[in-house]
Amino acid sequence: MSKEKDWREKLFYEQKNGYDLIDADESKLVYAYAEGYKRFMDEARMEREAVRLGIQMAEEQGFQAYEPGMQLKAGDKVYLNNRGKSLILAVIGTEPLSEGAVIAGAHVDSPRLDLKQMPVYEDTEMAYFRTHYYGGIKKYQWVTIPLELHGVVALKNGDVLDVCIGNKPEDPQFVITDLLPHLAADQMKKTMAEGIKGEGLNILIGSVPYADEGKDRVKLAILSLLYDDYGITEEDFLSAELTAVPAFQSRDIGFDRSMIGAYGHDDRVCAYAELRAILDVKKPRRTAVCILADKEEIGSEGVSGMKSRAFDTFMEDLCEQQGVALRRCYEKSFCLSADVCNAYDPIYPEVSEKRSEAKINYGLGICKFTGARGKGGTSDASAEVVAHVRKLFAASGVIWQMCELGKVDQGGGGTIAKFMANRNIDTIDAGVPVLSMHAPFEVVSKLDCWMTYKGVLAAYQE
Repeated sequence: MSKEKDWREKLFYEQKNGYDLIDADESKLVYAYAEGYKRFMDEARMEREAVRLGIQMAEEQGFQAYEPGMQLKAGDKVYLNNRGKSLILAVIGTEPLSEGAVIAGAHVDSPRLDLKQMPVYEDTEMAYFRTHYYGGIKKYQWVTIPLELHGVVALKNGDVLDVCIGNKPEDPQFVITDLLPHLAADQMKKTMAEGIKGEGLNILIGSVPYADEGKDRVKLAILSLLYDDYGITEEDFLSAELTAVPAFQSRDIGFDRSMIGAYGHDDRVCAYAELRAILDVKKPRRTAVCILADKEEIGSEGVSGMKSRAFDTFMEDLCEQQGVALRRCYEKSFCLSADVCNAYDPIYPEVSEKRSEAKINYGLGICKFTGARGKGGTSDASAEVVAHVRKLFAASGVIWQMCELGKVDQGGGGTIAKFMANRNIDTIDAGVPVLSMHAPFEVVSKLDCWMTYKGVLAAYQE
């Protein structure tokens, strides 16, 4: 029996709950890390705010804004602000970039409701904002919840006004209404996808008419308030980026406070882990790079997405200073595509293959591949890259788990990994398992958040 037990322990691979593997001292670190993350989430509700807060945190740790031609040496810390919507940070390594860089890439955009460019209208003496949803959402989840308004309005004179309404106790909030059950018989016969239409996601913003005669008096009253408070007119919405997000503050979940509920864990939970990790790096062997990208939820397009040349231009600048070809740097680099994975939910077992799904409290989730069905749209990391990660995490005490995104043929998803791999960079997906992903209020484990930070830091410090 003893020999059989020895063989089982030697040959079988069995995962364990992370709380069975850490001691009381590390458990305290888990909960302390979570407090900083919750503060970050409550301040960074969209990508612009995440970038702004990231720069503030970086400058407090000695990072400087990168300028082309800067002379950099090992240990120097720089950041590049890409149009206020994405952020790249780097700590220069002791080895030249001909030996590659260690890169961690996350995204700071999340599913939301963007205002249309002509959003304000009145119907039956109620004023509304028209919206166009951004990213993959279940539309029915966004009705009857409190909403905040965030973003910017760019005026013709060049001024850019920051807008943040609804996250302070004294602020008004907004809502999308829904039918009462008594009158929803026809609606309830529809599929969940059809019950709420995209064009029906209109946000209620006011009801008091302007003290005048004529039509659209409520719309006029709302526009007059916006002009008085912000100096904007209806035409200024043409050059605005305004978005409605859930008005939920981050909260501990469970009697044991072991989880965090918040809007936008996908993917600011990994972005915060990357950010904290690079702020804690001192003088790495290989140059450490942190990417906080935009537009992942809609395919990583545009000047602030991961398909943009902004990242390549920044890296090429660093390489040219050392007389290194960018392509040579990339072919020896390693990237953790730090994006969330789905956590196994026992309430919905039919979509998951239990042995292959990430579980809450089992640590950082590693996805060798993402994609859909026949692995479509994924980079599929090599066996050698997976072995590198295994060795790296074992040496650093990182609790991790291998996972997939649901059953084969059930669905799938993507990350920025394929765009990094297309640059000839060895890349693998790694991130925090999430319950209720893409919902207005998602749930993650504090232990998994901590292990993601430890995993990124281990990669940076090799």
